Amino acid sequence: MLPVDAGGKIRSYNILRQLARTHSVTFLSYYGGQKDEAYEAEIRREMPGAETISTAARDGTAFSQSVEYIRLILQSAPFAVSKFTDLRVRRLVTSWVGERKFDVAVCDFLSASLNFPDNLFTPTVLFQHNVETSLWQRLAATEPNPIRRVAYGLEARKMARYEPAALRKFHHVIAVSENDRQQMLAMCPSCPISVVPTGVDTTKYVVAPPASADPPQIVFLGSMDWEPNIDAVIYFCREIFPRVRAAVPNAKFQIVGRNPHPPVRQLASDYVEVTGTVPSVVGYLRDATVVVVPLRIGGGTRLKIFEAMAMGKAVVSTSIGAEGLGIKDGQDLILADEAPSFAEATIRILRDGAFRRQYEQAAAKLAARYDWSNIVEQFAAVLDHTRRDVRLGQP
Repeated sequence: MLPVDAGGKIRSYNILRQLARTHSVTFLSYYGGQKDEAYEAEIRREMPGAETISTAARDGTAFSQSVEYIRLILQSAPFAVSKFTDLRVRRLVTSWVGERKFDVAVCDFLSASLNFPDNLFTPTVLFQHNVETSLWQRLAATEPNPIRRVAYGLEARKMARYEPAALRKFHHVIAVSENDRQQMLAMCPSCPISVVPTGVDTTKYVVAPPASADPPQIVFLGSMDWEPNIDAVIYFCREIFPRVRAAVPNAKFQIVGRNPHPPVRQLASDYVEVTGTVPSVVGYLRDATVVVVPLRIGGGTRLKIFEAMAMGKAVVSTSIGAEGLGIKDGQDLILADEAPSFAEATIRILRDGAFRRQYEQAAAKLAARYDWSNIVEQFAAVLDHTRRDVRLGQP
């Protein structure tokens, strides 16, 4: 959970904090590596009453990760699930669920689902941040490295078998977009699935003055150790940014996000900045002339778009990048799925102040409706509905 530096973490953290204001919440945090007293103290400060489990003494090196992958590859469950499964966690969750310790339980992410028993004696909700099968299929289809492409294809096939069964296992499923809900219903037509949209912290991301940076700043936000983001910035630098610089020679591109992998670090130049981990993205958003989301792979919803929009920033995105957000092309942001049209939209926003301000104002107006305090009311309503229906013996 900590640091809160990735989309899923941001979503879970804000929902938990908001729920805890009006409900009794127990957060179980399990993590790899040796016992970390500092982390456990911090998580208990953030989430009073939290339970913590250190699952294994892993060194986090590429070699260690490769050994773990080989060890788990023969299991029927996808690696993305089995690597987050731990006997001690499963025993504790099984005990809690069996004892009916809580009114309702939440499995946060599909990756944690094997830690839950097949017989759920407590009403239990699966919080699905992505449609994992779709995500792995897209990764396999776009990966240029043949070895990784084979590995991603194997993971996609495993996920296609595992995910529908997992959806059926839980009493209710929460999706983050209607698009995700429809994909999951295609896997499991009888599954009860509700949509709780993505939110944004409007007290942290406040509307900034109209963009005036000179040279103009193009900003991408995201964890730079996640394959879809790596692909997105490489695609932008190779296919889109040269077209932009031909029209706006002094434009700068900032890649803002943690743990940039070597292919991302290699993009750095006089016109491309790779920041790595930063204390806060707020300053980068405040100074951005335009925020770009050139994703070609992914699932769920992109919280970074709402963060940018909450600060009144014009956004250019692919359809996949803005998938599931319920925003309108040509009104709230600009969608462009080909490199020439993406570059053209970016150039116009950089050059045309009046055009840019139109999108800045629309973005801020839209994002204001999605404050986390509003979103958590919907989340809590689904939990309460599930609790009541399971007790009444309904699905």
